[in-house]
Amino acid sequence: MARLTDLAAVGELSQLSHGGDGADEAAVRSLGLPVAGNPIGVFTLFRMPLGALRPQDQLYVYEDQRGLAGLLRAERDAQRDEWTIVELDAVGLADAGDIRFRLVQHLLRDGAKRGAMRFHVACADVGGNVELFMQAGFVRYGEEWVLLRPPDAALPAPMGEERALELGIRPAAPLDALPLSRLYAAVTPPPVARLEAYRLPDWERPAGQWRIPRSSMAPILRFADVSAFVQACPPGTDGAASGEIAALAQVGVAKEDQPDYLRVLTRPEHDPSDLIAYGLGVIGASAGHEAADRGSHHHHGRGVLCPVRTYDSPLDRRAEEAGFERLATLTLLLKETLVRVAQPALVPAIR
Repeated sequence: MARLTDLAAVGELSQLSHGGDGADEAAVRSLGLPVAGNPIGVFTLFRMPLGALRPQDQLYVYEDQRGLAGLLRAERDAQRDEWTIVELDAVGLADAGDIRFRLVQHLLRDGAKRGAMRFHVACADVGGNVELFMQAGFVRYGEEWVLLRPPDAALPAPMGEERALELGIRPAAPLDALPLSRLYAAVTPPPVARLEAYRLPDWERPAGQWRIPRSSMAPILRFADVSAFVQACPPGTDGAASGEIAALAQVGVAKEDQPDYLRVLTRPEHDPSDLIAYGLGVIGASAGHEAADRGSHHHHGRGVLCPVRTYDSPLDRRAEEAGFERLATLTLLLKETLVRVAQPALVPAIR
């Protein structure tokens, strides 16, 4: 594990691995995320300023000839005993792939000793990233599109309370846990739902639990405020009478010079355009208050990021209609340390 005396070298290595030395895109190693050569500067998401480290972050380094040749940073979710790899770097050496593989193997061993049940990672399918993790025992269970709403695109005005009530939009509450769980089950393929294994208590705090539902971007970003809103099924549709939820929106206002965040979960038959507009209005209102407090004109960070699972289509088209543009496609991988066993069941007696 990294020591305090390693921090300066760790910061330099992380910067070099993301093209901070002017390297071309081929030299970028960190999970293949959209970094070098990106005109909108999204690479700032994946640098590692030391002030951005969270207390629950685990930092490992690979030492070679009294110098640091690789680093791995993982974020721990203590409530669910899950770890997420958010940075994996090794540059300037011929055996960089071997160094990254050793770091991943060490993380898995150390995490298992500390009680980690699942390890998550999101990466681009380039540079041998997916192959590296699959060799380490990870399974590939989905893909995610990362959509960006450019910073120069004006945010819509905040939606009035009366209009929001007409559309069935309101803040999420703990009592929404069961409808949210049913919403997730309705839109998520069963194999994915089995692997992510959300429990009913996980849905009781959708605003504070910004990791639920998971996305590739949430562990990278730093939020000053996170809120969640639900939209009820419209009258006259299936589920309206029983109080079912048609869509969920998580809104994260960036803490630093980073994109804001919008995550939407919606039933395929429902049009979430109004909920997307509502979320963008919440971001605009929060950003406007911050700018007023500073007495300056606000430019909302580096835009708004919206991660969309590929099986959530046509949500991506609704987001594109709201001004989002497709930025990257990331592969989602997971490794479980639990051993699944068949539960005993009653069977008919035979003679």
